[in-house]
Amino acid sequence: MHDPLVLNVDDNDGARYAKTRILTRAGLTVIEAASGSEALQMANEHHPDLVLLDMKLPDIHGMEVCRMLKRDAATGSILVLQTSASYLSSADKIRALDGGADNYLFEPIEPEELVANVKALLRLGRVERQLRDADRQKDEFLATLAHELRNPLGPIRNAVELLRQLGNDAPQQQEQARQTIIRQTNHLVRLVDDLLDVSRINQGKITLRREPTELAAFIGTALETVQPIMESRRHALSVTLPPQRVTLHGDNVRLAQIIGNLLHNAAKFTPVGGQVALTAALQGDMLVIRIADNGIGIAPGSAARIFDLFAQAQHVSDRVQDGLGIGLSLVRKLVELHGGTVTVSSQGEGQGSTFEVRLPVMASAPLPVPAAAAEASTEQGYRILVVDDSADSAAMLCALLEINGHTVSTSNTGKGALATAASFRPDIVFLDIGLPDMTGYEVAATLRGMPETASATLVALTGYGQQKDKKDAMAAGFDHHLVKPINFDALMALTSRKPSASA
Repeated sequence: MHDPLVLNVDDNDGARYAKTRILTRAGLTVIEAASGSEALQMANEHHPDLVLLDMKLPDIHGMEVCRMLKRDAATGSILVLQTSASYLSSADKIRALDGGADNYLFEPIEPEELVANVKALLRLGRVERQLRDADRQKDEFLATLAHELRNPLGPIRNAVELLRQLGNDAPQQQEQARQTIIRQTNHLVRLVDDLLDVSRINQGKITLRREPTELAAFIGTALETVQPIMESRRHALSVTLPPQRVTLHGDNVRLAQIIGNLLHNAAKFTPVGGQVALTAALQGDMLVIRIADNGIGIAPGSAARIFDLFAQAQHVSDRVQDGLGIGLSLVRKLVELHGGTVTVSSQGEGQGSTFEVRLPVMASAPLPVPAAAAEASTEQGYRILVVDDSADSAAMLCALLEINGHTVSTSNTGKGALATAASFRPDIVFLDIGLPDMTGYEVAATLRGMPETASATLVALTGYGQQKDKKDAMAAGFDHHLVKPINFDALMALTSRKPSASA
């Protein structure tokens, strides 16, 4: 931990010298500035822990200097102790504090009072930095945890899919067991995705892919995701949408995620045989979506914190677990990114809950006509190279591809993959990014330079799914970027016909 640094800003040489001497004798390191512009420059260059800022400066008023420091992301966390011998009313102090100052002192200031205030603010600053560091470490941990959890989910999902294809005439009990594994694996994938999304949003690393999006489209996607849990709990689900076409300028995937999370939440907290209703209606230029259930409801006083990260609601006896308390926090963050709001209401415990999402709609405009789908080639039997340092992952993916008619070779290292590729001449390469001897990016770049694989379709396999990871993969020569565990439908889409290079 570094020694605290104080920037003392005062155009009066005598006053500046006196304050610097008091603080230096108290064991603090002090640098000086005689104007507002000089203060701003030194704050950006030296990043002091605290600025002792006089109000009356020759070029920029002290209040404006404070506002500029607090508005700038590079200096916004610097503490500001404002002082003045001219502005001595309570109104002046209030204006300074409203402008971002952390404290305000009237001059003349007793030396002991000045030192005590500076040290108190520095202690506050240390605590704030510790909290920010802890929050950053938490986000990094969540991202790493989500990545590590993805790795075992891939072979589990592929193994179950392989069992289905090997045993189409399996007994009913065996098929029920397989369906259970699939449902629980999908549930784990959902939890991992939520962890990763929360981490990305908190770090400001998530962006929306906005485009004209029709209400019926993302509602339909959301309903598909919750159909299994609704059916397993025998819920009666009703859906009422406006008769006219409703278009939003938003991210179709994220909008479906918002509604899916709310429906999934309703299913979890509604007893078996309960009722869930989704209604959507236009109110002026806003779309109002309500999801109501007759479940356990919300205790008085709990509604205010239900959207907080890791908040848990009451337990229902027939439900094994309540989740991580991530889904609703993620809903709120995604709704706010779309310029909307989400609220919840309940008459109390046992009285059900109603979640209301309000989103701005676009002016009436036709949706873009999707491009005609390319005719699927009937060509089968591609030569596919699977490269993964996890033997289980490679074996399961290999078996799944072979049973679908492809010729497959595997390698567990980057150098081994390059040697195999030279003789095997694959049409498609599924390539893990995290290899023990080389990175997947390095292997991809080398494959692109080899005549045997220059035109091969390269598919990146990774536990990291941020936009930066995707850009890095494309820059290294990959054609596609798949996040573990691989979705079976996506795998089949890539191998059912010659994949075209795309993001």
